[in-house]
Amino acid sequence: MHPAPIRSALFVPASRPERIPKALASGADAVIVDLEDAVEEGLKVEARANLDAFLTDHPQARLLVRINASVHPEQAADLELCRRQPGILGVVLPKVESAVQVSLVAAAGKPVWPAVESATGLHALPAIARVPGVERLTYGGLDLGLDLGLAVGSEAGERIMDQVRYALLLQSRTARLAPPLETIFPAIQDPAGLARRARMACDMGFGGLLCIHPGQVAVVHEAFMPSAEELAWARRVMAGAASGEGVFVVDGQMIDAPVVGRAQRLLERAGQAPA
Repeated sequence: MHPAPIRSALFVPASRPERIPKALASGADAVIVDLEDAVEEGLKVEARANLDAFLTDHPQARLLVRINASVHPEQAADLELCRRQPGILGVVLPKVESAVQVSLVAAAGKPVWPAVESATGLHALPAIARVPGVERLTYGGLDLGLDLGLAVGSEAGERIMDQVRYALLLQSRTARLAPPLETIFPAIQDPAGLARRARMACDMGFGGLLCIHPGQVAVVHEAFMPSAEELAWARRVMAGAASGEGVFVVDGQMIDAPVVGRAQRLLERAGQAPA
């Protein structure tokens, strides 16, 4: 059984602990407190202490943590915190490049979200996806684009990134993981562009999108919500399916089991029980 759907996963730096309550109140489906890229090297220990203190003072808080990468000297201390604090529901592992790296993190006893950010990690993705304890996959588009030599955001670059998305979707499905998460959309002043990216990810079969600003959350949620027309169609299909016929017609279209399945998923995305 898959965990609860994640449409939005909002990053907040552990070096700014005053922002953690705001992130938790943002409406995001998940909050990821960052000990990695958002925290400068000289503040790593302080940032971890900030998170530890916050969770001790707020035992009801539930969040995930992006720890430092496997080659970083602070990772072991990050993992010790994740083991000890019950409010940490999962671990985001950045820059993952092997199944061994994931296994060591999974030993902490928390679900792992591996983030692929290099060609090496992408090549190892089938093995990474099958490590016990992996819950869902994601990727870092900017780092991966740099490693692959792409002009990120260009038409040509997006052709290659679509291959990355396909790989994540395929490995998630064959390993029976929760749907993968789309990478961040860095232009925080472009809600229309964010909505297009989120809708594209939704149509590709992704479960959600990584967010870097609370203002992105509502945009992403709306993009992942089926339209009124889609929901009305889905309800008509499910009403027809209730007749028990294997094949029937709705709006002049032949409906069979795969179409019924799509209708059911649309209703589930909207939080509506199929008729």
